[in-house]
Amino acid sequence: MTLVVRPCLDAAPARGEHPAVFDEDRLRSLIRTIPDFPSPGVLFRDITPLLHDPAALRMTNDALAATARNLGATVVAGVEARGFIFGVPVAERLGAPFVPVRKPGKLPGERASVFYELEYGEGSLELHRDPSIAGQRVLIVDDLLATGGTAAAAVRLIEELGGTVAACAFVIELTALGGRARLATVPVHALLTY
Repeated sequence: MTLVVRPCLDAAPARGEHPAVFDEDRLRSLIRTIPDFPSPGVLFRDITPLLHDPAALRMTNDALAATARNLGATVVAGVEARGFIFGVPVAERLGAPFVPVRKPGKLPGERASVFYELEYGEGSLELHRDPSIAGQRVLIVDDLLATGGTAAAAVRLIEELGGTVAACAFVIELTALGGRARLATVPVHALLTY
């Protein structure tokens, strides 16, 4: 069997190179809308096509990192699970530590927890106490801001551990769901709004 490799016409820049301009239209074209998922009446914004495009993913992470640089963030916190996808590359670009904000039962060390209300029930997030984020300016990163419950819980958790939330940064914000209002005490940045 012969493997044929064809060059991609829209290839990612070489390692170390970065796109010069944030292209909102390109990013928007890579967000797939899935109607009636996970339940009837919901328009799900799927980032899978974005993750499949290395150049667009690089552009997205560069834009999130630029936001963090302007805010003086010294630590990046990613909210499980898609916040890890974007948070780790942003932390790497900043030369900053990354801390995972996880669902219960995922962190082995001593941790702090915060409970919050979901649309139907309750959720919980956890963060390791060590290494400490006390006195750090923390950028919270996630893929999507919807109702704001998870992000608001992450803000509370970081503040309870002595960190200052520099901002919350999202790839997508669903403005009709009012999540930004729940984050009124911190700056909110989103690359795309729907």
